[in-house]
Amino acid sequence: MSDKSIIRVAILDDDDEFREILSMILNNSEGYKCVATYQDSDEAIKEIEQDLPDILLLDIEMPHKSGIESLKEIKLAFPTVEVMMLTIYSDSEKIFQSLRAGAVGYLLKKSPTEKLLEAIREAYEGGAPFSGEVARKVLQYFQTPLTQANSSVLSDREKQVLDALIDGHSTKAISEKLFVSTHTIRFHLHNIYNKLHVNSRAEAVAKAIKNKIV
Repeated sequence: MSDKSIIRVAILDDDDEFREILSMILNNSEGYKCVATYQDSDEAIKEIEQDLPDILLLDIEMPHKSGIESLKEIKLAFPTVEVMMLTIYSDSEKIFQSLRAGAVGYLLKKSPTEKLLEAIREAYEGGAPFSGEVARKVLQYFQTPLTQANSSVLSDREKQVLDALIDGHSTKAISEKLFVSTHTIRFHLHNIYNKLHVNSRAEAVAKAIKNKIV
């Protein structure tokens, strides 16, 4: 069992210097610990189970296998590990592909240290952190408005869950807020994703904001 008072972070990036600097930042920040660094996805797949990170920071552009391909493999093997992209790329296609593959957030490497630490904590607590530039592009990506039929099929309870999701609440926090079990919240989330035609929290939040559903 990992110490839940400390956020356990792993880094997957082929840049040796960047891994070393980021690891040092995490280990010198209260409430964070870098438990592992990996230079490629093969190493990560072999080691993640014993390292038990809460959050994995993942670059996109790497030799042999892209970060997005690595993300798909890691989420398949370790679905409970939350993955946040940390990269220099901010083009919409890479952002969207990352979210579709299961990333819970997308931050640019140029982000200030304080912002990065806040984003890691937000992802750990069930949120969907983005750099400001990335958040705007996520919203712009969903150019096609929802039809009235699609938005109206959400039940009142589903709209309450979606509203809490937009506020950044975790599944557990939403269940406590609405006085229902986490299993019930997951059931509502499944229905919301299906009705909005999305595959992740980040997509649901972006589409809801773009189309003013709640």
